[in-house]
Amino acid sequence: MTIILTINNQRVVAPEGTTILEAAKAAGIRIPTLCHHPDLSNVGACRLCVVSVEKMKGLQAACTTPIAEGMVVNTESKDARDTRRVLLEMLLSDHPNDCMKCEANGDCELQDLVYEYDVPWPEDMGERHAYPVNPDPNPFIFIDRNKCILCGRCVRACAEIQNRDVWTFANRGFDTKLVAGIDQFLLDARCESCGQCVAYCPVGALYDKMSLGAGRLSQISKVRTTCSYCGVGCNFDLNVRDGKIVRVTSTHDAPVNGMALCVKGRYGYDYVHHPDRLTRPLVRKYLLQGGKKADDGGRTTEDEHPGRRSSALSRDDFVEVDWNVALDIVARRFATIKHESGSDALAMLTSAKCTNEENYLANKLARQVIGTNNIDHCARL
Repeated sequence: MTIILTINNQRVVAPEGTTILEAAKAAGIRIPTLCHHPDLSNVGACRLCVVSVEKMKGLQAACTTPIAEGMVVNTESKDARDTRRVLLEMLLSDHPNDCMKCEANGDCELQDLVYEYDVPWPEDMGERHAYPVNPDPNPFIFIDRNKCILCGRCVRACAEIQNRDVWTFANRGFDTKLVAGIDQFLLDARCESCGQCVAYCPVGALYDKMSLGAGRLSQISKVRTTCSYCGVGCNFDLNVRDGKIVRVTSTHDAPVNGMALCVKGRYGYDYVHHPDRLTRPLVRKYLLQGGKKADDGGRTTEDEHPGRRSSALSRDDFVEVDWNVALDIVARRFATIKHESGSDALAMLTSAKCTNEENYLANKLARQVIGTNNIDHCARL
C-alpha cells in the first residue's frame, strides 16, 4: 500500500511504513541528520532531523516518524531551522575548538552542518569535559571522547552489523560517555578491531590510529580496489598520498560487503610498502642455466678466501626475472619431476586468498594436468 503526502509543497508517494526522512530522501529532499545512517536502526538521538508537520503538536523527528495519508510536512520551517541551530550550538558548547588540527577536518558531518547553518562558536562555554585523549592501547582505533556527540552510530554498528556489542553508553545526563564493555579497554571488551565503529563515526571521536597525521581528505586520492586477503571479494577505497597508501576506508556502494570490513582488510595494508616485499619473481641462477643445483656445500668465495667476496653470483643466488621466464621454469620443472618420479611426487597447496574460481582451476590443474590427488587447502592467512 502506498501513501500520498506533501513535503515542502511537493507531492510525494511512498510505501506504507516509510519514515518522513526516507520519503523525503526518495523524493530528492534533504533533511540534515547526525545520528541517522541508512545501514542502522533509527533512534532519533540527535534531533537534527526535526520537521514541522501540520496538525501535529511540536516538531517531529523525521527519522522515526512514519508517514500518513495526507500528511503535510515542512522540512525548512523557521521552527525547524531555529531548533537545529540551537542543537548545533549545544553540541559545540562541549566540543573541542581544534578543527584545524583534527584528523576529520573536511570529512566531519558536524563541521559541515555548523557551516551550513552558520552557527557561531559559543562565547560562554560553560562546563566542559576533559577526557584523556587516546587512552586505549588498541593498536588500530584512536579514541577522543571529547569530540563524541553521543549519536550512537558506533554502538549500533557494533551491535547490529558486527554482533559484538562492544560499545555502549555509561552514566546519564552531562556525565554520559561512550565506553567499551563495562568501561574497559577495547580488547578486554571482546573488540575484534574491525574498525566498523570508526567507519560510522560522523566526527573525529573515533579514527584509524595507523592513519594519524598521514593526510586529510583534501590531501589524498581514493582508489577503489578488491581486498587481497581472502576470496570473499570485499571492495574498499585505498587512500593514497604521494604514491603511498595511508588509510583504507570502506564504501557504502561496495557490492559484496558494503561498509563492512575485517581487521585484515581495513588495517592490514602496511605490507604493500614493506621493504622486504617481493614485487617480481626470483629464481635461482642455476635454473636459468638449465643445470642442476651445485653440491658444493654452500661454499662461497669468502669461505675459500677469507676477506674476499666475489662480485659474481653463485649458483644458489636468486635472480630477478619476469613472469614469463618464471612460469616457464616452473612448467619445465613440473614436467621433469613428473617424468622422472611420477605424478604423485608433486603436490599442490591452494590458498584462502584465492577466489573459488581460482581454487577450482588449481584443483583441475592438479588432478587432470599433473595427474595427482595431492592437493590441499590452507585457510590460515
